[in-house]
Amino acid sequence: MSQPLTALGHHARIDALPPAEAAALRAALETLGVSGQETHDGAGPGWALAAPAGAAGTGELAVQLPPAAAGAVLELLARLASGDGVELSSAQTWLNTSQAARLAGISATYLRNLTDAGEIPVSYRGSHRRFLSADITAWVAAREASREAASADAEAPAAEATKGNRATPTPSGTGTRGKK
Repeated sequence: MSQPLTALGHHARIDALPPAEAAALRAALETLGVSGQETHDGAGPGWALAAPAGAAGTGELAVQLPPAAAGAVLELLARLASGDGVELSSAQTWLNTSQAARLAGISATYLRNLTDAGEIPVSYRGSHRRFLSADITAWVAAREASREAASADAEAPAAEATKGNRATPTPSGTGTRGKK
């Protein structure tokens, strides 16, 4: 099975800190008591990164983060404090034309026509088209909403036209079919 492609378009490199700065960061993390701790302050579930009042002259600093984000920030800080360089990139899944068409429920040719018309965002890797799965699902949702709106608009006049008109069945054999 092939590995999914990930987007490296949003990419940042943070070089390793000089040893003195890494040591200062380690000390600051220890002094500030930066840790992932569940908060129960009425603001909902989350994690807090907090600096106690008066620490390092900063006053009080508190940031509410979801657990996954707090873990990522703490991991980043810990790696920098240990003297490592860090690279950050988005982990968006890219689809090729066949995968995107399958997800959208359309043919690959129709998908290519839609991208040529600018209706679905596409990125090129050389001559190969790549699609974000989020863009495809957004297009599908918009198409479904458009179809539902068109269906509702078509039903309203039909309901008005049949209001008060009752269809009367014709006895068999009395129609004009086949007569000239």
